[in-house]
Amino acid sequence: MPVIPHPAHLFQDSKALYQFLFACQQKSIEKNQIQIVSISLEVPPLDPLAVLHEINQPDKIHFYFEKGRAREAIRPILRDGKLTANGDAIAAIDAALHFTAEGPNRFSRAQEFIRTCLTNTITAGALHLPFAGPHFFCSFTFFERNRPEDSSFPAATVFLPRWQIARRNNRCVIVANLAVDAKANLKTLSTHLHNQLQKIIILTNYELVDCYDKNGNFIEQSIKHEDRFKNSVLAALNSIQSEQFNKIVLAHTIDVISKTPLNLIHSLNKLRKNHPDCYIFSTGNGKGQNFIGASPERLGSIQNHVLATDALAGSAPRGKTAAEDANLANALLNSEKERREHQVVLDFIVQRLSRLGLKPKLSPPARLLQLSNIQHLWTPIQAQVPVDVSLLDIVAELHPTPAVAGAPRDIACEEIRRYETFERSLYAAPLGWIDHQGNGEFIVGIRSATIEGNRAKLYAGAGIVSGSDPEKELTEIKLKLQALLKALI
Repeated sequence: MPVIPHPAHLFQDSKALYQFLFACQQKSIEKNQIQIVSISLEVPPLDPLAVLHEINQPDKIHFYFEKGRAREAIRPILRDGKLTANGDAIAAIDAALHFTAEGPNRFSRAQEFIRTCLTNTITAGALHLPFAGPHFFCSFTFFERNRPEDSSFPAATVFLPRWQIARRNNRCVIVANLAVDAKANLKTLSTHLHNQLQKIIILTNYELVDCYDKNGNFIEQSIKHEDRFKNSVLAALNSIQSEQFNKIVLAHTIDVISKTPLNLIHSLNKLRKNHPDCYIFSTGNGKGQNFIGASPERLGSIQNHVLATDALAGSAPRGKTAAEDANLANALLNSEKERREHQVVLDFIVQRLSRLGLKPKLSPPARLLQLSNIQHLWTPIQAQVPVDVSLLDIVAELHPTPAVAGAPRDIACEEIRRYETFERSLYAAPLGWIDHQGNGEFIVGIRSATIEGNRAKLYAGAGIVSGSDPEKELTEIKLKLQALLKALI
C-alpha cells in the first residue's frame, strides 16, 4: 500500500502528490490492474451547484443531487456575506471510470462494476467526513431497453466522477478520483489536479445568482395530444373495468421551445428556490442532453444498514387559502379512490422488500406530504438491511413501483408502451448514488424534463384507477408540469 500523506499536503505540495501517484502507479504495475486513487479533502463552505456551473463542460457527463427540506435539508443561504447551509448537495463532474448496460441484469451488472472498482481503489484523506471517499452515480431508464430510435441515455449508467463536491451541515468535502495505470502521465495528472482544485477553492462563498441574466428566457409552449391522453385514460378505464389490470400510470408530455438556449444551472437554481421541499436533480449524458427535475419521491436510501423508503401515491392540489388548503387535505385523506391507490403502492413495497428477507416497519396511517403546489398521501417505511443485500438489490426489486407504473406491474408496463407514443427514458426511473461503504440514496425521476439547446420535453404522470376522470387527471398533470415550466422561464 502506498504511503498516504495528509490530503492537504498532497494538494499543496506538487512533489508530494507526484510521489504518492508514483507509488500508486507502481502498485498498478505489480497487480497489472488499473488503480483508482481517491483523495478527499475538507474545504471551506461552498455551493456544489456553483462548482458545477464553473468547471463542468457540455461534453462531460455530470450528476447533481440536492436534498429537499422535506427530508431535513435547506438550500444554501448567504449570512453576513458567507455561505451557510444545513442540507445535502452533491455535484459529480466528468468520469474517471464509466459503465453502461441494458437488459434484465442491468442492476446486478452495475453492482458488479462498483464492486470491481472498489477492489482496486486506494483512498486518502478525511474519510471520516460525510460524502468523503469514492461515490458512484447512477441513472437507469424506466424500461430495461430503450426503443431503437431513442439513444439519449443508456438503460443503465454508472460513473465514478473525476471531481465530487459535496456539502452537509455547512461542511464541504472535495473528492478527486484518478485512474492510474502503467501508462499514466503522472506529471500531467498532478498538475491538472492541483490547478482544478485551486479553481474550485476560489468559489468559496460564491453567490450563484449573480451569474445569470435576470431577464430570463421567453418560452413558446406547445401542448400536444391532450385528446389522445384523455382517450388513453378512457381506454385504460375500460381495461380496468374488464379486470385486465387494477391501475396504470399514464404520462403526458409538453414540448417547449425557447428563443434562447436553456440554461441548465439557472433552471436548477430556480428549482431549488421554488421547491425546497423536493429532491433537485440533474444528469447529463455529455452529448448535450440533460435530464433535470424536482422530485418528491425517494425510492430508497441506506445509511448504516438502515433502509428508508416511501409509499407516495394519491394527490391533491394545495389551496389558495388556509381554509381551502385544509379542505383539500381532508378530502385527500378521506378519498376512497386516493387511499386505494396509495394502498396498492404500500402493499407492493412491503411485498417486494419481504422477498429480499427484509422486515419492513411502517408508520401508519398514511399522512400528508405537503409540497409547495401539491400534496400526497405518504407512508414512510424503514427496514434493517443485512450485509448481503445492497442498495441496488433493493432498487432492482422496487423499480418500477405501482406509483409510476401500475398494478399488476408487468401488465401495466406492457400497456404503458402501447398507450404512450413517446419514450420515457429516465422519466419515473431510479437516479442516485452509492458510496464505498454501501450507503446511498435513490429517487424517482418524476416532475422532470429533458433539455437540449433551446428545446425541452417536460414529463408528468397520473395514476389511473377505477373512478378516475380523464379531465381531472389531465388537470393534475398540468399542475405537476408547472414546477418545471416555471424553472425554465
